[in-house]
Amino acid sequence: MQAVLLIDFGSTYTKVTIVDLDREEIIGTARAGTTIETNIMDGLKAALAQIPEPEGGWNFVRKLACSSAAGGLKMIASGLVKELTAEAARRAALGAGARVLQVFSYELTPQDIEKITASKPDILLLAGGTDGGNKEVLLKNAEMLCSLPISLPVVVAGNKVASTQVADSLKKRHDPVVVADNVMPELGVLSVESARMAIRDVFLSHIIKAKGLDKAEEFLERIMMPTPAAVLAAAELLAQGHGSERGIGELMVVDVGGATTDVHSIAKGDPSKPSVMLKGLPEPFAKRTVEGDLGMRYSSEALVEASGRRLFDYLGWTDEQVAYQLELCKEDPWRVPQTEEEAKFDVAMGRMAVGLAVDRHVGTIEVVYTPFGATYVQHGKDLTPLKVVIGTGGVLLHHPDVEEILQGAVFNSEEPTILKPQSPAFYLDKDYILAAMGLLREVAPQVALRMMKKYVVKL
Repeated sequence: MQAVLLIDFGSTYTKVTIVDLDREEIIGTARAGTTIETNIMDGLKAALAQIPEPEGGWNFVRKLACSSAAGGLKMIASGLVKELTAEAARRAALGAGARVLQVFSYELTPQDIEKITASKPDILLLAGGTDGGNKEVLLKNAEMLCSLPISLPVVVAGNKVASTQVADSLKKRHDPVVVADNVMPELGVLSVESARMAIRDVFLSHIIKAKGLDKAEEFLERIMMPTPAAVLAAAELLAQGHGSERGIGELMVVDVGGATTDVHSIAKGDPSKPSVMLKGLPEPFAKRTVEGDLGMRYSSEALVEASGRRLFDYLGWTDEQVAYQLELCKEDPWRVPQTEEEAKFDVAMGRMAVGLAVDRHVGTIEVVYTPFGATYVQHGKDLTPLKVVIGTGGVLLHHPDVEEILQGAVFNSEEPTILKPQSPAFYLDKDYILAAMGLLREVAPQVALRMMKKYVVKL
């Protein structure tokens, strides 16, 4: 047996998956509380102890991990124009698996510096200007970042004419400073892969040690990437296939967590109807968004606020009933529903989280009136034709009404301008293996693909 150990060091739980490469099967999965405050290995050992060892003990041929522990990979992004290079920088950070705390545009102010300091990010991503375009703002922002009272890793991904000078300036205060390709080399052209890889390299070489995760690397082969990047990698593999093993086609993954709801789409998102014009920055084929106010437990109050009257209308409850359930969530973030009312509240909250997160992820369409008549303009991805929506995350794995929750991802005729999937089939990551399969992709992509086809089940 060729056993592979795949680990996800989460902010709350450390999750382990053991895979038999020869049989392409899951031997076992388990989780235990993450112990970042003491020794990260304590939680890992507690999780491993839950899976019965074979005679003679484990003999792992590979031991790989991803991590979102200690808040995950927290980033600040800065660009020139909000709708252009600042947005390009944000997309590069999200694609690298980061949680983007704030995005700044134009020249940084002393107040912005105070906000960055208070946010305590892990990495700064500094962009701005097309190649050969504006470089003054990029240089000025580098000077401003040198006034930060803390030293941070910085990835420079702006105007290539100024990038070396910018890096030299930043090195007076920050370490490391890495130069990547411009995220927007030409107006309206995105090029984020170099920045994504630079962010990942900084995460692996510096952030892991800063968060105390290096203690696990004595046992592991290595920590390879942030957890969201592993999920996105798995989604890409499942959609596109590898070699002779075909994928299942364009898809969406909705990951509902206690603090955030992440949405990944692997799709072109071009207009599905004639006479529709695309406007704005081109969308990445593999797109990730993360909504920090749409969590089931830690962000429950924000989720209720964002839902507005929709939550109350769905439940048919009074303000007092909702407030009581919210208090239970706040008192015990690990709480599993104990009553019928709690279960109903979880379904409603899950559906709201899915619905709002997908609303923000997909594109929109609007009618624009011109001298030649009305025309349709699309911003973002048109995902109305998408046929596959995959659910993952705690509330979906442990609830009997998964399909009811996932209905939040479906097109609503009362909101026809929001381009959500119209008639998708629902799938469930029933063993919570997507992050693990993103890791396995690095060493055995076809095995990872076939295992996802086996364990990600149609509802």
